[in-house]
Amino acid sequence: MTKLNTPDPRPSLAALSAPLVERLVADAPVLRLGIERVGGACVVDAGIGHPGGLEAGRRIAELCMGGLGHVTLGPVPGPPSWPFGVTVHSAQPVLACLGSQYAGWSLSHGSGKGAFFALGSGPGRALARQETLFDELAYRDTADAAAFVMEATAVPPAELVAHIATTCGIATDRLTLVLTPTQSLAGTTQVVARVLEVALHKLHALGFPLDHVVDGIGMAPLPPPGGGFLTAMGRTNDAILYGGTVHLHVTGADGEAEDLARRLPSSTSRDHGRPFAEIFAAAKGDFYAIDSMLFSPARVTVTALDSGRSFHGGTLAPDLVERSFRDVR
Repeated sequence: MTKLNTPDPRPSLAALSAPLVERLVADAPVLRLGIERVGGACVVDAGIGHPGGLEAGRRIAELCMGGLGHVTLGPVPGPPSWPFGVTVHSAQPVLACLGSQYAGWSLSHGSGKGAFFALGSGPGRALARQETLFDELAYRDTADAAAFVMEATAVPPAELVAHIATTCGIATDRLTLVLTPTQSLAGTTQVVARVLEVALHKLHALGFPLDHVVDGIGMAPLPPPGGGFLTAMGRTNDAILYGGTVHLHVTGADGEAEDLARRLPSSTSRDHGRPFAEIFAAAKGDFYAIDSMLFSPARVTVTALDSGRSFHGGTLAPDLVERSFRDVR
């Protein structure tokens, strides 16, 4: 017998993240965040005109994972000069990382000098469903409110705000946009907290079955923020590419787990071995000219739950992390 209208047993990203949004806004003075209304939507400034901070970035990272991730700050392996970092865990890594945290919705308005562009991440993506990825995940969320995180250095125009709300099927006053420039304290933290998401994204690109992924944890050193965009972008990428560690727990055959551990680390890329800012400059600022296989953690462990065997791949490159974190461009 075919069951009709069977509810999705997976949790609602919007419902889980709503309390995180409310607390973030309520604690804005303590977290040094700015709050304003643009086109009716609530816009949270976490580093443009207000300083924000590490705790703001930690909480924004959990919000960005749709309430399905836990992010902590503390000691992590790496260069002695940079002993602190970010650890992130999710018991629902596919939905938390690919369904929410991944920056998959391209948002833009205008042209020329005044144009606005940002990639939208966060639980609101599952309401907008503007990416074919949601067909693969077979996931659709419903809610009357939405939240997004953007690595932006400017406030989006009201016209774009209206477009986002309309696409999500909500009123503009039920939309929250959190803006985190990469070079800010909060921005640096929430980008490095994507270490697990980067692993899931590459795992998906490699064709590993998403329904075989059961659990995941990752960690990466926290770079010093500040400087220009290129410096910040380079450091946050290098924290993951050369300093990131991820442990995935999967079902299936040992051979599949072993193959994933071998293919997943960033060292499998032809562009591996130089700080990301140098790679980006050599590509003349064209992301698409960079080998997509580079975007993954430095070191991975994959545990096959059916057999209990674990497989390892990649290695940390603390010298490259050190070089990146001291370089200013």
